[in-house]
Amino acid sequence: MRPLGHVFVAVTAALTLSAPCHAQSPADFYRGKTVEIYIGTSVGGGYDAYSRMLARHLGKYLPGNPTVVAKNMEGGGGMRLANFLYNAAAKDGLVFGTFNRGTGFDPLFGNRSAQFEATRFNWLGSTNNEVSVCVAWHTHGVASYQDVLERELVVGASGPAADTFQFPKIANAVLNTRFKIVTGYPGGNDIDLAMERGEVQGSCGWSFTSVKATHPTWLPQKRINILFQMGLDKHPDLPDTPLIMDLARTDEERAIFKLIFARQVMAWPFATPPGVPAERVALLRKAFMDTVRDKDFLADAAKGNFEVRPVDGKAIQALVGEIYATPPAIVQKTTRLLQ
Repeated sequence: MRPLGHVFVAVTAALTLSAPCHAQSPADFYRGKTVEIYIGTSVGGGYDAYSRMLARHLGKYLPGNPTVVAKNMEGGGGMRLANFLYNAAAKDGLVFGTFNRGTGFDPLFGNRSAQFEATRFNWLGSTNNEVSVCVAWHTHGVASYQDVLERELVVGASGPAADTFQFPKIANAVLNTRFKIVTGYPGGNDIDLAMERGEVQGSCGWSFTSVKATHPTWLPQKRINILFQMGLDKHPDLPDTPLIMDLARTDEERAIFKLIFARQVMAWPFATPPGVPAERVALLRKAFMDTVRDKDFLADAAKGNFEVRPVDGKAIQALVGEIYATPPAIVQKTTRLLQ
């Protein structure tokens, strides 16, 4: 039998040897590392612009001042990236990303391509609480909501998870609008180019912030007509443009619209994979909010005409949980309407 003193010495030595692993400070972890922000759309649209602004300023709010780089991983309206973050990305706090705001709700609607549980992502925050619009290119004779009830309008979309697909689809199903949806565009910038080339006649589910930021002359030059807006509340710049919530005629229609358009609150969402240590999630959430309130970040946003009305990660985490608790009958009805 070993003397008690020998056992104490052995245990003390073991704890001493293992201590550095557990005592590593956040600065020690992040110093000299590279943080990767993945973007689920193509270069040039709103998701890309917000992410690259974030990448330019985030490093100074992370301990150890790591390098921060932005990378595009387009495909399926953000579905490819969401699946990657959930199933394959590193879970150490060095990788996070942004994908289309509706992608996180796709499992709720039975999309089999969604290989993730949205409530298990660690949501870091959103750079803005958004309103989206349906627009028609000025040459097609569609200038109002009433017009799109009477005439077909061909609109571009990326994939079934994207707002540009789901928003016109639900408007058709509930309000009897006449959008014809053409899919396959990698991102919003590609849809914009398709409108200019005449491949499509409009876009529906386009963030108003992105309209103003990426094409600031289109509204004053009347190259696009805004038909109606989509969100839980009107945008302050569009007081006279119909809001889809006000176009609902029954309580059921309003409940369907709330299920779809609540995502606007988390307009430009950023999330880490599940399994990232809680202390690093908290650190990233704080760094995110500090960054989007930073004067240099805000100056960058102002130069590009991007709105910044940030929503913190805990609020988004709660919102996602609330939407997933929607009564099954409403979810099932909405799912059928999106097919």
